Amino acid sequence: VRTAPAGDVQDTQQTGKGYANNLDGWIKQSLAIMKAKGIPGSYEGLHRNIMRESGGNPNAENGWDINAQKGTPSKGLLQVIQPTFSAYHVAGTAHDLTNPVANITAAANYAADRYGSIDNVNSAY
Repeated sequence: VRTAPAGDVQDTQQTGKGYANNLDGWIKQSLAIMKAKGIPGSYEGLHRNIMRESGGNPNAENGWDINAQKGTPSKGLLQVIQPTFSAYHVAGTAHDLTNPVANITAAANYAADRYGSIDNVNSAY
């Protein structure tokens, strides 16, 4: 996975009160949205997959796999491609693949549809 520096990600649309603008806050906010929308998943399942996919870097971008070769690189904390993000976007989150909360919730929504839960994903998906 090719990554850009993490820097200070501004999440103006999705940083709610009580949620830190960091990995822990993004996961916790995503879990609140997922709960409200009936999307299964746990903190541990999200964190494990985020660390494997991006090392916690919201600016991570894969520039070498088959998706990238076809012009659709996977991006963000959970390395989502744009067509998957568009299909599994969760209402109430930003329409931005690189937005940490939107990336997490869309990926969890996809994983729930395909595998039953993000908790069931233990390798690249």
